[in-house]
Amino acid sequence: MRRICASLPGSTEKLSHGEPTFFVAKKVFCMFADDHHHDGHLAVWLPAPIGIQEMVIAASPEKKDRELDFLIRQAWRMIAPKKLQAALRSPGSGLDQKKTAKAQSAPRRRKN
Repeated sequence: MRRICASLPGSTEKLSHGEPTFFVAKKVFCMFADDHHHDGHLAVWLPAPIGIQEMVIAASPEKKDRELDFLIRQAWRMIAPKKLQAALRSPGSGLDQKKTAKAQSAPRRRKN
């Protein structure tokens, strides 16, 4: 988790509530909880669209491991400013390729 979070532009790590927490633009996008409040749980807390939590809970442990990278990057995109997101939309990044192609083909509006 730390490797994934640290690879994202503008990501910083600090302790919050006694747990490793990752921020972008001073906003939390990922938090690791290891026995938080002595509840025995090992968890990753992420912002996610409606329905994602239920889907992840229902998934097999192997699938959860494979999806962690995607879910962390999705959480970062939900929180990161657009300027930082552009750094991941460059060709070869493997992220947001469809959105990038669409954005490149769309005419730009001028601000008056």
